Amino acid sequence: MKYDKNFYEIKDNSKIFKKIVSELDQIGYYKLPFLDISKIKNYSKDINKKNIVILGTGGSSLGAKSVYEFLVPANYLLKNMIFIETIDPLKVNFCLNRIDLQDSQFVIISKSGTTTEVITLLKYINTLIDINNSNSTVITEKESKLDKFAKKNSIRTFYIDKNVGGRFSVFSAAGLVPLSMCGVDIQKLLEGCKFLNEEFFQKNEIYDQIFSKARFLVENKTRFSVNVVFSYYSALEAFNKWYVQLWAESLGKININGTRQALTPVSLIGPVDQHSFLQLIIDGVRDKTVTFIKIENFEKYIKVPPKDKKFDIFEMDYLNDKSMNFLINAQADSTIETILSERDIPVDVITLSGVNEFSIGKLMYMYQIIVSCIGAFLQINTYNQPGVERGKEIFKNKLTSIDE
Repeated sequence: MKYDKNFYEIKDNSKIFKKIVSELDQIGYYKLPFLDISKIKNYSKDINKKNIVILGTGGSSLGAKSVYEFLVPANYLLKNMIFIETIDPLKVNFCLNRIDLQDSQFVIISKSGTTTEVITLLKYINTLIDINNSNSTVITEKESKLDKFAKKNSIRTFYIDKNVGGRFSVFSAAGLVPLSMCGVDIQKLLEGCKFLNEEFFQKNEIYDQIFSKARFLVENKTRFSVNVVFSYYSALEAFNKWYVQLWAESLGKININGTRQALTPVSLIGPVDQHSFLQLIIDGVRDKTVTFIKIENFEKYIKVPPKDKKFDIFEMDYLNDKSMNFLINAQADSTIETILSERDIPVDVITLSGVNEFSIGKLMYMYQIIVSCIGAFLQINTYNQPGVERGKEIFKNKLTSIDE
């Protein structure tokens, strides 16, 4: 008897790894760490505007925003990066009114070339300042309508390959061009990605860590359907949002057996969310895994002053002479210990060596690989987004059939 097996099963790691390897020539993000970035660097060094204004949404902006905001507190980036990601009129006006438009480089990012938010913003801003080849850069797919607009107006264009999805595009021109304009060392950023890529595909320690995490989440997806990232560094908030998009848009799918899959992402920032969501983790339903992200070296050293009688009323001398670096990691470790003491909440910890390009590149590329592995285990199409596309079509139909 011969039959085609289409029911769902959790395959062994070697088969999943073989599936990932088979994607290398089809899914473009795997090759991004090895890009030739010389043209990007040569172009960006000649951009002398103070403000780099990103017109993009979703994957077209969240990736660059994650890297930029992660690095900003280190205080060495050359320019301001402003992200206009919405058509919320109050937000748009707030962003534009606080900058000098004449001292701004507008980076227009739309992979499809017809993203509603981006084209709306482009047309509006052009009423305030002439969008031209002296103040604008376009990032899109070849032959898109935005590409044709750029050519018509002699605006410099960088391309995103068709096989690089928006939420996987941070290490393509979509992220590298504006980040390079701001003074980010994109070479070191890609070195972090390249390190992770080679460690994984050479089956070194990171390979085992990624497969261990991915397999656990898939094998326990019914019991632990909520995946929490708890970052103990305020500037990881944009990364957390990027993670939510990457996770939700990639893994919320119907698999080959017609079963709806869902690993629900939740993002938290410590220590702020110790005072809110932590209570739910500790005493709520046991349906969550928690991943902590810590910074080993904040590279800025702020110390609480020694004992001062002025503050004796607080009776908190245990804070004296402690650095804030020590305090925030002690808070993280205390939260981790509290959760571990429950003995039935899965926890893992990622410690970044410092606030630098290599660290954030490595972290973000690792999450992309993890998502690809989970998708392969679940036997879904990790890289499409049919639910999102249905919503876009309904929105377009509303605009064409209803007058304001």
